[in-house]
Amino acid sequence: MDLHIDTKSEIEIERGHVQKSKFKPFTNPTYGCPPENRPMYDHINMGVVNLDKPKGPTSHEITSWVKNILYINKAGHSGSLDPKVTGALPIMLQKATKAIGTLRLSNKEYVCLMQLHDTVTADEIIRVCKEFESSIFQKPPIKSAVKRKLRIRTIYYLNILEIKGSSVLLKVGCEAGTYLRKLCTDIGEAIGCGAHMQELRRTKTGPFCENNMATLHDLKDAYVFWKEYGTESELRKFIQPVEVALTHLPSIIIRDSAVDAICRGASLAIPGIVSLDANICNGDTVCLFTQKGEIVALCKASMDTDEILETENGLAAVTENVIMNSGTYPKIWKSGIS
Repeated sequence: MDLHIDTKSEIEIERGHVQKSKFKPFTNPTYGCPPENRPMYDHINMGVVNLDKPKGPTSHEITSWVKNILYINKAGHSGSLDPKVTGALPIMLQKATKAIGTLRLSNKEYVCLMQLHDTVTADEIIRVCKEFESSIFQKPPIKSAVKRKLRIRTIYYLNILEIKGSSVLLKVGCEAGTYLRKLCTDIGEAIGCGAHMQELRRTKTGPFCENNMATLHDLKDAYVFWKEYGTESELRKFIQPVEVALTHLPSIIIRDSAVDAICRGASLAIPGIVSLDANICNGDTVCLFTQKGEIVALCKASMDTDEILETENGLAAVTENVIMNSGTYPKIWKSGIS
């Protein structure tokens, strides 16, 4: 018989979930474990590093160095930064690389130094910058990794931190795929004097911000402390559970009895749901978590929250990318083969 754990998972509390079942189901502590309690090797294999990228190397070079530091064979970064750009570069490790795509489309924040080509009054700079705080048209620059076609990107906020002569320091919150170099050029054209981006630092991408970054030196020192002295605390600080990288997505908490079926590619049936995000829409990418807070899989919702709450049977989500290993939880489901 499963043992009852009375405390709600942190994920369920943070996300404002609504209960699907009248009573909270049992979860057996024998199987799985909260992400923060994984053994160190598992912690690395299901981890993500919010790396503070230095100026100079490419994002691919940084990722390769992280692999060498941690002696792992698989890692991937989310949202490339140009060699001259610094700041937040999340790097997924081993099995966590399956979740890379979820961060690429997350919102970003940058601190940007824009250089105007002439002296302009502060009032005029403020007025023009305010006009860009909306949906804007952009065509990627010639040197870019995407096709050069006109597209719409949203600038959520564009705050002027400091104006000193013709130098303007900006903090910009924007949709993924916004080119700050092009934004500076467009602002310069709107002002009438021209402008270019002089320096750029990414301060936030999805759930990752400057508060929890690690340098390459931090990571190397932490790994050595663990391997030579058995001290895990520093490495656990700089390598975070992959679940942290998924907090910007809607989520569903599932029963223990549904976990192994999902791990083997099954879609999520409504009876397997414990609770769910209040704002799921049909077609959303959704994370499935155990009651202990472990990521099981990424799915595509086939119903919205209200439909799931009002329905007793049917498929709530189609599994697209399994992250948890099958066999982590016991097989309770039955195959249709006799």
